[in-house]
Amino acid sequence: MDLGIAGRVAIVTGGVGGMGQATAELLAREGVRIVLSDRDQDAIDGVAAKLPGESLAIAADVTRQEDVDALVRKAADRFGTVDIVVHTSGITGAKGDPLELTDADYAEAWSIDFMSAVRMARAAIPLMRQGGWGRFVCIASENAIQPYWEEATYNTAKASLVAFIKGLSYREAANGVLCNTVAPAFIETAMTDAMMKKRAEEMNVSFDEAVRSFLDEERPGIVQKRRGKPDEVAAAIALLVSDRASFINGVNLRVDGGSVIAIQN
Repeated sequence: MDLGIAGRVAIVTGGVGGMGQATAELLAREGVRIVLSDRDQDAIDGVAAKLPGESLAIAADVTRQEDVDALVRKAADRFGTVDIVVHTSGITGAKGDPLELTDADYAEAWSIDFMSAVRMARAAIPLMRQGGWGRFVCIASENAIQPYWEEATYNTAKASLVAFIKGLSYREAANGVLCNTVAPAFIETAMTDAMMKKRAEEMNVSFDEAVRSFLDEERPGIVQKRRGKPDEVAAAIALLVSDRASFINGVNLRVDGGSVIAIQN
């Protein structure tokens, strides 16, 4: 299916590894011009060099509005505009008793998992408005809908992100800019690798056994009994940023293998 976005310009944050890199690769194959961003310039240079078509690698710290503004400005200087933002940057943050986590713990997750999206929207959406067409997609999480008590900092930031994008979607649709979130669960990324390595050490079992036991005990809704793949999330993102998704706005699209055991978002 032709997604109708060949020649468009997309900024992909968190572009080294995981869902960000998988999305950049998929969009590049669709003819999208990619502006890849992460904190490590050498790392994004390496990823961008392997992408088909035109690409640009720009290091940026999404906790700083000036970095985000510079990222968008450089993208527009190179390609003339910005049509698409896929914002995947994020952290799991501190874990533990919600009442024992510090203000700094909450602030860290808030700045990286929530406010970074606000910063990206401030910088990029005015350009999309000018062109009368845009797609703004952020990575949320199953935690926004189905929170886990020990991940309060992450839960709070991601739930706020979904609410922010929903509200933004009402404002921007009249300008031709559609805003959505994607909510993955237990995807094969460095983040879940680290979780499972820690679990394996604590349980004195293999990595694979740690994954199996986690699925059985903590994510019974994933009846396929495996982690999701970054490519599977990238495919959902590619649809949302495409011209085919012209009537999809303000949704939180789950790519969670059924992890969220509920009907409503």
